[in-house]
Amino acid sequence: MAARGPPGYDVPVELLTSFIDLFVHLDEHLTELVSTYGVLTYGILTAIIFAEVGLVVTPFLPGDSLLFAVGAIAATGALDLWLLLVLLEVAAIVGNVVNFQIGRWVGPNATRLRFVNQAHLEKTHQFFEKHGGKTIILARFLPIFRTFAPFVAGVGRMSQGWFLLYSVIGGTAWIFGFTLLGYFFGNLPIVEKNFSLVILGIVGVTFVPVVYEAVKHALERRSETDGVRAAATDR
Repeated sequence: MAARGPPGYDVPVELLTSFIDLFVHLDEHLTELVSTYGVLTYGILTAIIFAEVGLVVTPFLPGDSLLFAVGAIAATGALDLWLLLVLLEVAAIVGNVVNFQIGRWVGPNATRLRFVNQAHLEKTHQFFEKHGGKTIILARFLPIFRTFAPFVAGVGRMSQGWFLLYSVIGGTAWIFGFTLLGYFFGNLPIVEKNFSLVILGIVGVTFVPVVYEAVKHALERRSETDGVRAAATDR
């Protein structure tokens, strides 16, 4: 059985359920990951962070919530905190650079790529026009935007020097910020007892700016449409 979506994009119910379960019980999945794969866990986590920021086709991967959960598990001694910070920092920066270079290579043809979500691309472009180069820093804390921002910067031929500087600043703040939050607060009794709710709260809070921008854009378009209709009626 499959959950119905746009033509050609039916999603198996089992896949959707598994994806939701991944977010809700992220701590349990990570604990199982560490016990199963041991030192290879570092490589798996590094690959996830790299893919989320480095590939425009994987904006759905966990970012903020993953870092928080990883920090909480590191506080138990199951993972080495400083090794994690270094590896994830490198993944965040290298991922951004790869995404940026892909954007430069694709150039104006980005709007013709079927595997790129054009709505996300357009929203990120508008966000970029509003905030300029600092978008690369701000986008680190916004799901979806952090995946598309370096790609849009590459398409727009942003200076590579400035891009790298913003990428390092944003990546450091993002990786250290959420990982250390998890490390220091993830194992507090109240957080530990309600870990699933905390993870869902992090996901929800980080999506607020995305929803806000989407609603704002929709209202602006509606206002423009109403203005055009009013002008046509007055004629």
